[in-house]
Amino acid sequence: MTERRLAYSLDGPAEAPVLVLSGSLGSTQAMWEPQMPALTARRRILRLDHPGHGASPVWEGPVTVADIARAVLELLDGLGCQHFAFCGLSLGGAIGQWVAAHAPERVRHLILCSTTSHFEAETYLQRAALVRRDGLGQVAAAVMDRWFTPGFRAQEPATVAHYRAMVASIPPDGYAECCEAVARFDGRPDLSRISAPTLVLVGAEDPVVSPGQARALQDGISRARLEIVEAASHLFNIERPEETSRAILRQLAEDEDD
Repeated sequence: MTERRLAYSLDGPAEAPVLVLSGSLGSTQAMWEPQMPALTARRRILRLDHPGHGASPVWEGPVTVADIARAVLELLDGLGCQHFAFCGLSLGGAIGQWVAAHAPERVRHLILCSTTSHFEAETYLQRAALVRRDGLGQVAAAVMDRWFTPGFRAQEPATVAHYRAMVASIPPDGYAECCEAVARFDGRPDLSRISAPTLVLVGAEDPVVSPGQARALQDGISRARLEIVEAASHLFNIERPEETSRAILRQLAEDEDD
C-alpha cells in the first residue's frame, strides 16, 4: 500500500515561529513562491503538497480533508513542532479549519484564504469523474478562468500558462481524490471549536468562493475578521502578491507572543 505521506519544504530561519502554507486543489507548494521572500524574512515556512500533487504520492483509497489534516499534524509532530500558525487557500483552507478545530491548543493563528466551510459537492464530484475519464487537459484550461480575473489573464498570459501547466502536471487520480475530499468536506459543525485568532481573506471577484460565503465563514468563528482583496479572483496571492504577504504578516503580528 502506498504510504500516506505529504511532501514538504522548510525555508526561513530555523529558530523562527512556524507558518504552515497549504494551497489550492490542483496546485503544488510552488504556488506560494510570490510570498516566500516576505514570509521567510520573519517565519519558518513549511509548505505542503497535497496527496497526489507535486512530490506527494497518490494515496490509495478514499481521501478526506480530515485524513490530510491528520497527516499534516503527524508531519509537524515528526518535525518537533508543537505550535504553529496555519495559512490555507481553498482546499488548504478546509484543512486549516479541521486542524484548528481538532488541535486548537496548537494553532496560534489561522488564515483562511478563498475558502468556505462547505463546498458545492456535486461540482467537485462531477469534476473528479471528468478527470478520471479524460485527464487534466480540459480542467486545467477551465480552472484558469476561476483562478484569475479576466484582466490578469489578458495582462499576464505567461503567468497564466505557468499555472495551467501546474494543474496539468497533477496525476488524474491524485486530483480526483482531492476533488472528492473537497466534496465530502463540511466544516460547519466545527467552526465554533476554532479558538485561534483568524483572518478570512477573499478575492472580490472570486467565482469559487464569494465574499458572502467568506463572510459566513467569518461569522462562524468567534475570533475572526474578514478582508476582501479588491480586483482579484481565487488565487489572489498570485494576482496581489504584496498585498497578500502584508495581510498575512499583519495577522501574525497581532496577539502573538514570539
